[in-house]
Amino acid sequence: MKILPDSLERITQQFSRFPGIGKKTAQRMAFQLLEWPEEDLRQFGEVILESQEKLTTCSICHLITEADPCPVCLDTRRDDGILCIVEDSKDVVAIEETSRFSGKYHILGGVLSPLEGIGPDQLNIHSLMKRLDNIKEVIIAMNPSVEGETTSLYLGRILQDRDVKVTRLARGIPSGGDLEYIDGVTLGRALDDRHEIL
Repeated sequence: MKILPDSLERITQQFSRFPGIGKKTAQRMAFQLLEWPEEDLRQFGEVILESQEKLTTCSICHLITEADPCPVCLDTRRDDGILCIVEDSKDVVAIEETSRFSGKYHILGGVLSPLEGIGPDQLNIHSLMKRLDNIKEVIIAMNPSVEGETTSLYLGRILQDRDVKVTRLARGIPSGGDLEYIDGVTLGRALDDRHEIL
């Protein structure tokens, strides 16, 4: 027998789309929303819609931003000669929280995954190659998954003929983990102990 109304089920289904949110947690969140005053609910929805309208990606590094170019690309205190390649904007946030990196970033927008039809043309690799003229070091900071390793090796191969030092994060990050969930100390050490791929 179905107990919950369809509208509550739809809210639960939407929350369960978030990574790490199971059906029970999504259901608790849906019930919590029912306790909010109507004005808070309206404001919650407006904030989400306004954010979607304001957010864009930086035309240089592809970081999610409200201004193009983004604040990182415009920051003259950052080292223009060091470029850290990451999968997405969440990884930039994780690295920035270590306070150990002062270079620039390049967001690929994903990782190579032939089974899902994601090849080099679906990632921001073409724009990466255009940025390499004055770069001394490229740090490849992919998540330690099979797809992340494949992407790291591919990037190492296409960068080996360039006059640029290519490094990757040191081990110590657990295999299968995501950078956004790694504690700052571990991620900071991995940045400090990076090494050349080839």
